[in-house]
Amino acid sequence: MPARRVLVVEDDPAIRRGVVDALRFQGYVPLEAATFKDALASATRDSFELLLLDLVLPGGDGLEVLAEARKARPALPVIILTARGQEDDRVRGLRLGADDYVVKPFSVKELLARVEAVLRRSAERPLDVEELRFEGGVADLRKCELRFEDGATEPLSERELELLRYLGLNRERVVSRDELLQRVWRVPASLARTRTVDMHVARLRDKLRDDAEAPRILLTVRGKGYRFAGGGPG
Repeated sequence: MPARRVLVVEDDPAIRRGVVDALRFQGYVPLEAATFKDALASATRDSFELLLLDLVLPGGDGLEVLAEARKARPALPVIILTARGQEDDRVRGLRLGADDYVVKPFSVKELLARVEAVLRRSAERPLDVEELRFEGGVADLRKCELRFEDGATEPLSERELELLRYLGLNRERVVSRDELLQRVWRVPASLARTRTVDMHVARLRDKLRDDAEAPRILLTVRGKGYRFAGGGPG
């Protein structure tokens, strides 16, 4: 099996070198970019399986790199690396299609676990279920998009796709946050913040046109988790 390629976008030389060396030691083939210009070129031109993206870059905003990368490859897995601890920045990144985020300083062990989980999930994505129906539309799991009755479409990121798939296939029961972390994120619950799940559910509700105050598709069961109230597989 060919070594998997990971694009590392980070302007801090020490952090970039540490991440690149750790990836290489684990058998990955790292690509590097340190500026906004180089990151934008690599993200839209080069071939790779995962994007590790810093938000603060010389010459521009990493979120613009994310937006352009998402246009070029809607299902590309993306992990944000950032010193920005503010929730607004994380939410913006998630809404633009990032699958996860790691706030600096982070441990190499945790980062590698997340990289492995994202790539494993991408490689093991089941293809037996093609569609999930929901109020007002259909989720096309092969094309990674939502199709609405009014003709509009909305792209889904890799993480959004897997989250919706898992909730849809388990629609007869409530799924806990810990189970979602283990089954969708493929990491122990102890390695991730619970808010990670909540923020992705909020973003998915927005794309599904689900009412955040009174949801009818992705239901919150207080103290237990989430339940998909849409229809079954298409």
